[in-house]
Amino acid sequence: MTIRVGTVIPSWELPAVSAEKMKTMALVLVDPNPIHFDLDAVRALGMGEKPVNQGPNNVAYVMNMLAAWTGGHEHLRGIRVRFQGNVLGGDHVVARGTVSALREEKGRTLADCAVELMVGERVVLAGTATTDVTHLTGTQD
Repeated sequence: MTIRVGTVIPSWELPAVSAEKMKTMALVLVDPNPIHFDLDAVRALGMGEKPVNQGPNNVAYVMNMLAAWTGGHEHLRGIRVRFQGNVLGGDHVVARGTVSALREEKGRTLADCAVELMVGERVVLAGTATTDVTHLTGTQD
């Protein structure tokens, strides 16, 4: 596989974010914020009629995109993101990215990538990630 600056990473999509799974994740993450599971709390805060997805889930969608492209989560070396909007129950999300730089480090080929998570035309998360692509470029030891 040829990877160069500008290579577009295949997008990763989730057709509908599950409100039920938000409840489970609130328990797993020990996240008591009711906006993830209590619609009355969401309404009282003027945030609409749908629960708000947890930030770590939104980051995981981007990580899933990178893992699908590289062949596994073990190739991810780092990720930094900024949350720019909410993902709500039922939203269709699309993670996408582009290779912004390639570099060699300790005999490995690393791809720095610009990444984002979209809901429709709205960017809800943006940042950078680094993946090891040595095994994809044919330059491994």
